[in-house]
Amino acid sequence: MKPELYDMLFTQAMAERSKAMLTLNLLSEHPAGIGDHSTKDFYSNAEEALAMLVDADDKIEALQKYFKFKSKSVI
Repeated sequence: MKPELYDMLFTQAMAERSKAMLTLNLLSEHPAGIGDHSTKDFYSNAEEALAMLVDADDKIEALQKYFKFKSKSVI
């Protein structure tokens, strides 16, 4: 894999991880900012954010395991 492709994929996975962490933080630490969500919406949003986090971590792990490039991005 070309380093440029690796870096793009790695950076995208890191952004997905950051987005998931931010969502989980907002849901747990700032629930007043969520608005008029039902409990079902809240749980669904939390589950979606967790799935996004797991998916991003899996992508990062796979890139690091199968490809030996070091990303220019900071972990």
